[in-house]
Amino acid sequence: MTRFLGIDYGAKRIGLAVGDDVTRLASPIGVIRSCGRCDDDIGTMVETAREYGVDAYVLGLPLNMDDTEGPQARLIRRFGEVLARETGRPVHYYDERLSSRTADEMLRPAELTRKKKKRVADAVAAQVILQGFIDSLPQRGS
Repeated sequence: MTRFLGIDYGAKRIGLAVGDDVTRLASPIGVIRSCGRCDDDIGTMVETAREYGVDAYVLGLPLNMDDTEGPQARLIRRFGEVLARETGRPVHYYDERLSSRTADEMLRPAELTRKKKKRVADAVAAQVILQGFIDSLPQRGS
């Protein structure tokens, strides 16, 4: 079994989710405030990975609609390179286009206040990213 930490990395907040390739389910675990510095944020990722027994990371990669990478995608790749180097664990990237919109749609029935929705939206976006990645993996035994 491989356990993944899904990360929706933003300048202000980082959404987190966990899942694995056996149950094939991703679950949101929370949102943390970004320090704004790669090195500091990586320390938090390492602690979270240890707490949840994570084997690999999945970072949402914000591609443009024409499949090009802009400044935010380059930042995510740089963060992923440092994360892989510091942890020695694999880092995967998954196209996160429209993940925030999907998260908003998932949260709409909950009728949360705007403030409460903002607190959980990034974790749900991380869940959407990780679930998409897990769904793209081949089934075990196939």
